[in-house]
Amino acid sequence: MHFQLDPKTATFRDEVRAHLEHVLSPEFEERVYRSGVSHDHDFAVGLVDKGYFAPSWPAEFGGQSRDAWDEQVLKELMMRFDAPVYLSETTRMVASIIQKVGTPEMKERILAGAMNGDITIALGFTEPECGSDVAAAATRAVHRDDGWVINGSKMFTTNGHIADYIFLLARTDPDKPKHKGLTMFLVPTNVEGFEAQAVWTLSGERTNITFFSDVRIGDEWRIGDVDGGWQVLALSLQDEHASGWGPHLTRLLQHTESWATTTRLPDGSKPMDNPDVRRRISRAAMENEVSMLLQRRCVWMAEQGQIPIAEGPMSKVFSTEALERASQDIVEMVGPDALRSYLEPTAPERGRFDHTLRFSLGTTIYAGTSEVQRTIIAQRGLGLPR
Repeated sequence: MHFQLDPKTATFRDEVRAHLEHVLSPEFEERVYRSGVSHDHDFAVGLVDKGYFAPSWPAEFGGQSRDAWDEQVLKELMMRFDAPVYLSETTRMVASIIQKVGTPEMKERILAGAMNGDITIALGFTEPECGSDVAAAATRAVHRDDGWVINGSKMFTTNGHIADYIFLLARTDPDKPKHKGLTMFLVPTNVEGFEAQAVWTLSGERTNITFFSDVRIGDEWRIGDVDGGWQVLALSLQDEHASGWGPHLTRLLQHTESWATTTRLPDGSKPMDNPDVRRRISRAAMENEVSMLLQRRCVWMAEQGQIPIAEGPMSKVFSTEALERASQDIVEMVGPDALRSYLEPTAPERGRFDHTLRFSLGTTIYAGTSEVQRTIIAQRGLGLPR
């Protein structure tokens, strides 16, 4: 087992980094942040044009047939540069599921557009009354004639107000056990009865609560078998649970080191001259290294044909909690100025310390809370009883 990049992947990494450095200007960063939406159509199309949108996909779908390590360094750089790619990521994830279990008609209708940036897909899993317990979904889909009528609501449907489709989990048989009466659908957002209302996060990003009121769709929008939605959903949860957030910590460290080596204190010294500052930065650097290694272990396992059932959640829990710890520690170290607003010109590192702290608090919730991840590690990884 080794995690060193071969020359081909290192070259690809350098090419992607150069592209991001060119297009992600401070003005672009501020415009995206002020919009509250982690998506920019022109940026996404630029990735498609460069072959960076879905590099591991086959060439006929707009990819480059690259390996898992090329895909990983791309993900790391997108996080490290805080690129607006979340809607692109959810679109690719759902497209990969459609490629595996979708009908030929759905593949023809969705895949090409999803891979060239013309089609976007948001996720509709969580509900207001059942957060982490996704299988307790109460949104109903009732079979009528040759289609379905959907009623219910979804919470944290990020980008649902701009996406073309919602990848929706709905209950189709309330009499079956909760994991067995679910079905997945791809719901067009231009249908009558769909509504998205804004919900703002602590870090200033927009998510949504979405409502489905007598939404009518044809059976051609069903993905997988009726009442087989949990098996379809598992394909996406496996991808989400194996997420690593180390690159966000890498970016935080860069800003911290910049502050510590360029700021002048009243006595003329620099913060980096203080042993306590060096200790805190070193501790964050160690946790960052572990976060990156845990994530790359998941990539190595996938390359070997293994499923990182427990290793993925380990990566997610450790990296998000390390980011939260480091964010809190660094804000405490920098002092009150660290809490000045994001992108304020005179704030230390333009307010990124406060923004990262706010953002970090949500990462332990996104894609399954730390409590859920620990349960998966205990039961499915260590074989402990429920």
